[in-house]
Amino acid sequence: MSRSTLVVVGHGMVGHRLVEAAVERGLVQDWDIVVHAEEVVPAYDRVALSTWFDGADLGLPAHTHPAVELRLGDPVVSVDTAGRRVVSASGLTTEYDALVLATGSTPFVPPVPGAVGNRRFVYRTVEDLQAIRAAAAGAVPGGMRGVVVGGGLLGLEAANALMALGIATTVVEFAPRLMPLQVDEGGGQVLRRLVEGLGVDVRLGASTQRIEEHGEALRMVFADGEPLDVDLVVFSAGIRPHDALARSAGLAVGERGGVLVDGGCRSSDPNVWAVGECASAAGRCWGLVAPGYAMAEVVVDRLLGGAGTFDGGDLSTKLKCLGIDVASFGDAHASSPGALELVWSDPVAGTYSKLVVSDDARTLLGGVLVGDASAYPSLRPLVGTALTVPPADLVLPARSGTELVLPDDAQVCTCNGVTKGALREAARVTPDVAAVKACTRAGTGCGSCVGLVKQIVAEEMTAQGLAVSTALCEHFALSRVELFEVVRVRGLTTWSQLLAEHGTGLGCDICKPTAASILASLGGGYVLDGEQGTLQDTNDHMLANLQKDGSYSVVPRLPGGEVTPDELLVIGQVAKDFGLYTKITGGQRIDLLGARVDQLPAIWRRLVDAGLESGHAYGKSLRTVKSCVGQTWCRFGVQDSTSLAVLLELRYRGLRAPHKIKLGVSGCARECAEARSKDVGIIATENGWNLYVGGNGGYTPRHAQLLLTDVDTDTLVRTIDRFLMLYVFTADRLQRTAPWVEATGLDHVRAVVLDDSLGLCAELDAAMQRHVDTYRDEWEEALADPERLSRFVSFVNAPDVADPSITRVPERGQPRPPGPVDLAGPILQVVRS
Repeated sequence: MSRSTLVVVGHGMVGHRLVEAAVERGLVQDWDIVVHAEEVVPAYDRVALSTWFDGADLGLPAHTHPAVELRLGDPVVSVDTAGRRVVSASGLTTEYDALVLATGSTPFVPPVPGAVGNRRFVYRTVEDLQAIRAAAAGAVPGGMRGVVVGGGLLGLEAANALMALGIATTVVEFAPRLMPLQVDEGGGQVLRRLVEGLGVDVRLGASTQRIEEHGEALRMVFADGEPLDVDLVVFSAGIRPHDALARSAGLAVGERGGVLVDGGCRSSDPNVWAVGECASAAGRCWGLVAPGYAMAEVVVDRLLGGAGTFDGGDLSTKLKCLGIDVASFGDAHASSPGALELVWSDPVAGTYSKLVVSDDARTLLGGVLVGDASAYPSLRPLVGTALTVPPADLVLPARSGTELVLPDDAQVCTCNGVTKGALREAARVTPDVAAVKACTRAGTGCGSCVGLVKQIVAEEMTAQGLAVSTALCEHFALSRVELFEVVRVRGLTTWSQLLAEHGTGLGCDICKPTAASILASLGGGYVLDGEQGTLQDTNDHMLANLQKDGSYSVVPRLPGGEVTPDELLVIGQVAKDFGLYTKITGGQRIDLLGARVDQLPAIWRRLVDAGLESGHAYGKSLRTVKSCVGQTWCRFGVQDSTSLAVLLELRYRGLRAPHKIKLGVSGCARECAEARSKDVGIIATENGWNLYVGGNGGYTPRHAQLLLTDVDTDTLVRTIDRFLMLYVFTADRLQRTAPWVEATGLDHVRAVVLDDSLGLCAELDAAMQRHVDTYRDEWEEALADPERLSRFVSFVNAPDVADPSITRVPERGQPRPPGPVDLAGPILQVVRS
């Protein structure tokens, strides 16, 4: 039986997904698939395009099935629908039984005089980013000015990229607010304040008339307002369907462009389909990846003889623009008849929340979230469903934490169209989160629904009468909290004792680091000695942070962000001598990146001799205590925030915990140290200090909650001691303080650490004092022992040989690892996967 041939034109995210679906669903058993790609690199994650500047690997999983042939850098230039053949740019002719157009879209450049020329760019592909970076090469931070035309999602991403390149940036948007398609007027106002707070200038309601050459610069002239002189212009003003190939082939196109397709994504020619941004489906073109994925699944289903249909996609989005959370879902602009809006705006915290409900307030229609989008995964699936709680309970901070009940038809994963019912069904068959994700693909796209997926699987297991295990791993039936109590009460000091008495097997990468952390918290000796050394994960094992290229970063401690000129000179000379990349961290420290493992001891020796010590950037422990300059220098400061920050950092340095801990001390209510975004935050008052706990939160940011007001320094420190030790004693593995406080309850925490309701305060005080009394710098300890130093080699069988795979390329005067574009040569050689 002869095999059929499917030709796919385009290898973006949607084209890639179509091939993936064809392999997963068995289409390749009878079909050969030929993919023609315009770009010279395989498909990559265009949604995360801006992370390319940080060296992120954007590549999507390679097609490994022998029936799939990938032709990179060889786009199709003509389609003969009568003869059912395509011709590529290289002259290759391929006959097809089915053709899928996945050509995507092209950037829209406004038709204004001077829009095309040198120093004018678009923001769409890795090649575009490479050109922008080349134009910015050698720019002194702030010495070059750029403008981004377009204040939508990609426009803000482009602004973020320019800022990262050291270019002073202005965003120009024709609409009266940023991200006009996603947010409303109120959300746009909050978003603008947040964006401008990051140093980006914003011009709204600006109509560009022309771009002129003005000496060495470009001058942008607007219909109203002063002209703007810049060094480069990036256009990110929207996209248009890339349908030129379809037009030349005589296929029908939509009124506003795009290959016109029916519900099965079939074009006006019965043998040609179109998917993604190049298709006009269900009455419009869809500019998001999730609808494109849905179209790809429909085409594969039709080719297999099914009746899959695309009736429209979900335009809900959750984004992080310039580090700012933005989400919109459903009828975000309240366009439905009789729709009501419930709004909560907190300009101080920089958050905005709006829910749109039906006229009887019983059905959720949509919403907008700016600044904090942590509620998005729970709210979006409720769109169109009857609410079981008052709408105010879903949006007002005072009522947050309300339990939401999702119906089975609620779509939990929009990237792959997985409903709660599908997740429950999968959990009945395989009651395991990883297995449910594998068989449904939920949580494998953008990842924003992973927490909700875990919750649904746990609920289904409970409903089936299955115990939701709290076991640490397969080797220990105890939870992290129970394991901590066992070690503390029984006085265990070694891994062998713990495993023999309470575990099975040999241990794994979950229980070993957890046990190492517990033993360290309870004074179990130096982390690299004996069995302790074998338990650590890679970072703790090397007392440094492993980076993506196999090198390590070194972060010396700078208590309270305070550093002397002599210390700065030493750090700079070390970076220069060892060829390290240097960066100021958000915690007021200096990160030295790119060290080979064999260089670590020599780097530590130089730093330790200068009076510096380990900053524990590698450990689940105290990281930093950030501070402002306080009353010592600032005319608004009311207390000495820097001295307090130094005191706290020296007190808690090296404290091992379930997760990393960050503190902040602000010298006044202006909050320059951002204390309320930390695990422990202190804000000065005229009468002393206010104490906040349970901030940070990682992936789901949290503001810390007020625990004490106007206390003196001794009371403050004693309370922080008890809070941190209670957290160390009772939190789960890798549980940050924010969810721990939420689960424990702030009132309970207050009762334990202030009122001694459990009679634990004396023990908590003693535990912290023991930590303070026994602290030793881990770098200095390693340097003092030749046996400990013997582990710091690239190759155990050739200790004198440096790792030759660690290479560097220059960028902005510093060394960095080579990225995908730097290595484009070998990629071009891949023809068949």
